[in-house]
Amino acid sequence: MQNTFLKLLDEKQTLLIDGATGTNLFALGLQSGDSPEFWNTDFPERVASHYRSFIDAGSDIILTNTFGGNSYRLKLHDAQDRVVEFNRAAARILVSEVATSGRDIVVAGSMGPTGEIFAPAGLMTIEEGEIAFAEQAMALKEGGADILWIETLSSIEECHAAVRGASVTGLPIVLTLSIETNGRTMMGITPSDLVQLQDDLCTPLAAYGTNCGLGAAEVIAGIINMKQAADLANVKPILVAKGNCGIPEWIDGKICYSGTPELMAIYTKMAIDSGARIIGGCCGTSPKHVAEMRKVIDSHEKGDTPDLARIESELGVITSGAKAQMGGDLTIAGGAAGPGHKASGRSRRRR
Repeated sequence: MQNTFLKLLDEKQTLLIDGATGTNLFALGLQSGDSPEFWNTDFPERVASHYRSFIDAGSDIILTNTFGGNSYRLKLHDAQDRVVEFNRAAARILVSEVATSGRDIVVAGSMGPTGEIFAPAGLMTIEEGEIAFAEQAMALKEGGADILWIETLSSIEECHAAVRGASVTGLPIVLTLSIETNGRTMMGITPSDLVQLQDDLCTPLAAYGTNCGLGAAEVIAGIINMKQAADLANVKPILVAKGNCGIPEWIDGKICYSGTPELMAIYTKMAIDSGARIIGGCCGTSPKHVAEMRKVIDSHEKGDTPDLARIESELGVITSGAKAQMGGDLTIAGGAAGPGHKASGRSRRRR
C-alpha cells in the first residue's frame, strides 16, 4: 500500500498542515507548565477533539500531540519511562479520527527538540540524541504514523541525531528548523545551511523547511532563501512553511497572537508564490485560521515570488540577516552564512 503522504504529494500541488497544538489544547483546559503528552492517556477525547477540529478545517496533514514526547523532555515531568506509551497513544487517537473522516489525511508523528545543547557547544552527543529520537520514532510508527515530522530544531548536530533516530523506522521524514533573528536559528544555522545539509544526512528527507520563529514574514523570507540556495545547488526540494500566527503579545495574563485569519490567508498565498508545497500554521494558529488557508490553497494559482516590499507591507518587518540572504549576500558579514555554510554557487545534485 502506498504511503498516504507520498500519495497526496503525487495528487496535489499544495498540502495543508494543521495549526498550533499547544495553543489549542490550552483552549481545551491545558494548564501552563503541564506536559500536553499526558493528555494522550489522561484525556484522550480532548486530544481527539483537537485533531477533529483540524480535520474539519480541511488539513491534509495533522501532527500528533507528541512535540515534547522524547525522554529528555518528559524527564522534566518524571515521565521519561512513558515515551512509548504517550507516543503510541497519540498516534492511535489520530489514526482513529482519520479513519472516520472519509478522506486521505496524513498522520504525522511530531518530534520536537530534546531541549539539550549538543556538543561541541554543550554536553549532549549525537549518539545519545539518536537513541532518544529512535525510541520516540518507533513508538509513533507502532501507533500508526505515516511520516515522522521533526520540527523546531536549531543545530546541525541535533538534525543529525533526529534524522538518524527517525530513520530506523523506514518512514518518510520531514525536517523543519525554527529560523529566528537575522535569518538564523538559535544556533546560527541558515536556510542555505539546511539545503546543503542534505548531502550529509544518513537518509534523504521527504521534505524540509521552517516553522515557528518570529512570525509569518520571517518564514516567507526563509522559504525564499531556501529556494534560492536550492536553485544554486541544482536541487528541487519539497519545501515546508509553517509560520506562527502573527506576533505573540501578553494580554490579560496570557499569550495572544496578533494574526487574523485574513493575515494567514495572505501568508498562504505568499508561501505558495515563494515555492512552498506544504503549508500550515504554528503557534497561535486555530482551526478558524486553517479554514481560511484551505480556501486559498483551493483557489490560488502560483504567482511571482514576493519581493521584500510586498512581504513587509502585508506581513511585517523582516530581520536584517534574512534581508541580506534575499539580496544574495551569502557572507557572514551580511548575516546570511551560519557556521555550517559552505561556498555558494557550487552545483550539488542529490543522486
